Amino acid sequence: MKKLLSIFTILIFIYSCDVENPGPIAESALNTPSAVPGLVVGMSADLSFAYRTTTRWGSVWADELTHSGTFSAPTIFSTGSIYSEDINPWWEDAQRARWVAENGIERIRETLGNEFDSNEYVAKAHLYAGYSNRMLGENVCFAVIDGGPREDYTVHFERAESYFTDAITIATNLNDQNLLNAAIAGRASARAALGDWVGAAADAEDVPVEYRFEAIYSTNSGRENNDWPPNTINRGEYSVFGTQWEGLNDPRLPQQVIYDASNDTATAANGTTPWITQLKYESDADNIALSKGTEMLLIRAEMELRENQDFNTAMGYINQGRNYHGLGALTANDIAEAWGHLQDERGKDMWLEGRRFFDLRRWNDETGAANNTFLDGRDKCVPIGQSELEMNPNL
Repeated sequence: MKKLLSIFTILIFIYSCDVENPGPIAESALNTPSAVPGLVVGMSADLSFAYRTTTRWGSVWADELTHSGTFSAPTIFSTGSIYSEDINPWWEDAQRARWVAENGIERIRETLGNEFDSNEYVAKAHLYAGYSNRMLGENVCFAVIDGGPREDYTVHFERAESYFTDAITIATNLNDQNLLNAAIAGRASARAALGDWVGAAADAEDVPVEYRFEAIYSTNSGRENNDWPPNTINRGEYSVFGTQWEGLNDPRLPQQVIYDASNDTATAANGTTPWITQLKYESDADNIALSKGTEMLLIRAEMELRENQDFNTAMGYINQGRNYHGLGALTANDIAEAWGHLQDERGKDMWLEGRRFFDLRRWNDETGAANNTFLDGRDKCVPIGQSELEMNPNL
């Protein structure tokens, strides 16, 4: 894996600059302060690469889009089944993003010494380690760390919380409010996933409503694309048709019906499903949110419903988010109605951002008003990848 890290870092420099390939670079050359920015760019790139698949495949693991194409894995996912052999590419990419960030942090620690806790790139590295672990925790059935045994998936959230906490410390040392917001928002979501709703809400309160921290994309190379336009706008592999989001007039759900030459609704790539494309990502360079201030309001609302059964205060937070988007206020007469609004608003606010699958999973485990039945009879998490099953002696 160290060789993979070295190779990827070299590629980052090649793709980022118009320079000649210097040929093989010794791994020891990376153990210098000047190499740290390149290492951290590599962490960001690996997270973005894994996250673009998380958002697309996650849209049909959840209830965000209808699969309307011919690609084999999403076709199977649309039936509600998720198999190890089908998700293997995602498993490898997601684990790579985690490993590169976590091991890169240790490499940088040895390199920077006493400067480690006051370096901008170290704070970013901890963010990428935190968000990579959160991505895994929100999707996998089991955590498998570096060839180890099966562990509870919440191990990833515990690791994420720890990395975000360290990022908070470093960002505070730097007096960097942007990095601090990213770390606090990330920790809020990790704490919520662990059931620490009071701690999550306390973090969420500190994040401004307009804040965004994003996975970065560009059109510099195919690997840097978000991959949404070719799958949804240029070719109808996914459609909004048949989902609860179809036809809604909401700025958070931009969509468009595609018409054929006869001015009828066109069929998508499978030749049968009506083609309604998403327009949230119209360019391959559009970034994808990892954390947002509006999500923080929804965390605070959910805390009120869970811990205090206070649906009036919860609706206040929900409506703050709606107001930010220029939408009118909602009302609720009881906690059951408030739970319905909360789940609906999270779905709209975080549409196609790779988060819905975990929301449906955790609400499916609930009783009473919080229960959501969409995943009944469907796979509720991503199994261990086939390559991991074949190569890991501890499984």
